[in-house]
Amino acid sequence: MTKLHDSPQQQVHDQGVDEVLTALSSSSGGLSAAEAKARAAQYGANALPQAPGPSLFYRFFKHFHDTLIYVLLFAAAVTTLLGHWLDTASDLPAVVVINAIIGFIQEGKAEQALAGIRQMLSVHANVCRDGQWQQLPANELVPGDIVKLRSGDRVPADLYVLETTELRVEESARTGESMPVSKQTAPVAAHVRPWAIAVV
Repeated sequence: MTKLHDSPQQQVHDQGVDEVLTALSSSSGGLSAAEAKARAAQYGANALPQAPGPSLFYRFFKHFHDTLIYVLLFAAAVTTLLGHWLDTASDLPAVVVINAIIGFIQEGKAEQALAGIRQMLSVHANVCRDGQWQQLPANELVPGDIVKLRSGDRVPADLYVLETTELRVEESARTGESMPVSKQTAPVAAHVRPWAIAVV
């Protein structure tokens, strides 16, 4: 299989195997390491863009947006009006600030744990580079890479099937199909949108 070119001018889903390899300047032996590096610089990582997370300022002050906090702040205002300055100055604001600090720290630790889990679950792919099969992180794949899928593998990118033996892919997360879908090497009609058939 080969990773599809992401340029709309070079969609290859309606072409045969030889035409695809020619269009992507690739071969059955895969790309060289130098060519893969150049394409990675040109096309970027094989990953969906992620929206930037909230700023530290927002993450801290959102802990003040809570019904209980509003009640405490209201109580602080009442004790101020009643002239209980000691309670106002020491107890209530301290509770509000300490609650925000604890929530901020716990949220930061939770995000670090999730980042660690994502790293552990990151997808790897069997890729042919310089004529040798090697396992690389899926985000390092580039257009023209030759990828080998084995039973149970997760599909690491949009791929074109070069050769297959009874390949079936479970696509329920993307298409809603409840049964695995068979894949084959024959070209698909040009009017079919590539994303509908590229992941194999």
